[in-house]
Amino acid sequence: MQPSSILCRAQEAHHRNIAAATALSNIKSVSMAAAAAWAREAIDAERREERLLRRHEAADATARLRLDQSGWEDRGFSENPDRGFTDGERYRE
Repeated sequence: MQPSSILCRAQEAHHRNIAAATALSNIKSVSMAAAAAWAREAIDAERREERLLRRHEAADATARLRLDQSGWEDRGFSENPDRGFTDGERYRE
């Protein structure tokens, strides 16, 4: 499972709050290291989410193009005009 960028940013903020609230240097250093790790993970998650969004947008655009192409306009054109279409009986009116 890959964490979302929102979760990563929340964890980063949580660890920064812990570091800000403590006076102990070891807890502060560990919390700041954890916050930095969550920040790097958030950047990776944002990139993943952007790629996923672009992939979905491209798939939607492709689907719209396929829906727009009915194929009826091309039925009259044939590279082999001396041969009929195999499904010609269904399209005759």
